[in-house]
Amino acid sequence: MTRSPLTMPTPRTYPLRGGPALRWGVVAPGAIATDFVHALHTHTDQRVVAVASRSAERAAEFAQRHGIPRSYGGYAALFDDPAVHVVYVAAPHSEHLSLGLAAIGAGKHVLIEKPLGMSAAEARTIRDAASAAGVFVMEAMWTRFLPQTDVMVQLRDEGALGDVRLLTADFGFLAQPGGRIFDPVLGGGALLDLGVYLVWLSRLWLGAPDAITATGTLSGTGVDDQSATVLGYASGARAVLTTSLLVSSPGRAGVSGTEAHLDLDPDWVFPSGFDLVAAGRGERARFADRSGLPRRQGMAWQTAAVARHVADGRTESPEHPLQASIEILGVIDEARRQVLVAAEESSRESAPR
Repeated sequence: MTRSPLTMPTPRTYPLRGGPALRWGVVAPGAIATDFVHALHTHTDQRVVAVASRSAERAAEFAQRHGIPRSYGGYAALFDDPAVHVVYVAAPHSEHLSLGLAAIGAGKHVLIEKPLGMSAAEARTIRDAASAAGVFVMEAMWTRFLPQTDVMVQLRDEGALGDVRLLTADFGFLAQPGGRIFDPVLGGGALLDLGVYLVWLSRLWLGAPDAITATGTLSGTGVDDQSATVLGYASGARAVLTTSLLVSSPGRAGVSGTEAHLDLDPDWVFPSGFDLVAAGRGERARFADRSGLPRRQGMAWQTAAVARHVADGRTESPEHPLQASIEILGVIDEARRQVLVAAEESSRESAPR
């Protein structure tokens, strides 16, 4: 049974308060960890009880600033801390595998920042280790747990758009040179940093692609600084995804079907909304986030999901299982390969003879 395309379902998000209250340990206290802790402490009953950094001074300063009772100058002590239920890995991409495996080996549940690893192979290694240890592990795809995403999922499952034929999405910002995002050793590049959101959205609506075609440019450090990727599906559907570290793009996304289409708000990876527009008639319905959680404060929703799943004895999230993370990285692996190969061929052709 399908819902009228102009009727909006109600979000089914996990309660931010009143649920299981996990005790968290944070690894690598940088900018994203700051946002995470603020969201957790402000909007949930959960608490961060320990933080670890290679620098004891940095860990202590972070702990004092956020009211965290323990800090460690090294990761092993946090992994061995019996008060820590779950570890949040907020380190650069290049350390997700090693830190994730260390936390799993210590018997901790783990939330690992996006992307889960530097490649699909690394993601599989994490998945296999988690399965063997029987602990909960999830990639921190926090947008999946926002109210607007659950409403989209309900519309998808009810067939409100008809046959989905086209998805478009962009994500770009003007990155400052010299930072981590331009460092190939640390997993820099637009596809790994920004493309994970776009490929996740395409998978949410269309599943795994049957064909991948990517083009782009490389920075002076050798990472992809701009890309355009077209994903093809046996149904004939297409997803057109663009990333950039060279310009700030509108941050828009759209999903078009035979019965209706969705226009997602700019900066759709944050708590936001979308318009549902009936095909050919121009009639529309509006969903807008009413939670009052701005920007990255929306990370609180994923922590509520983690707490619920851990309390229920799950080892993966049904909303964002590890296989999803593996498939997303598989697409990014191939897109990065194609961009690199094309850049190398272009360099050879332009070289003096």
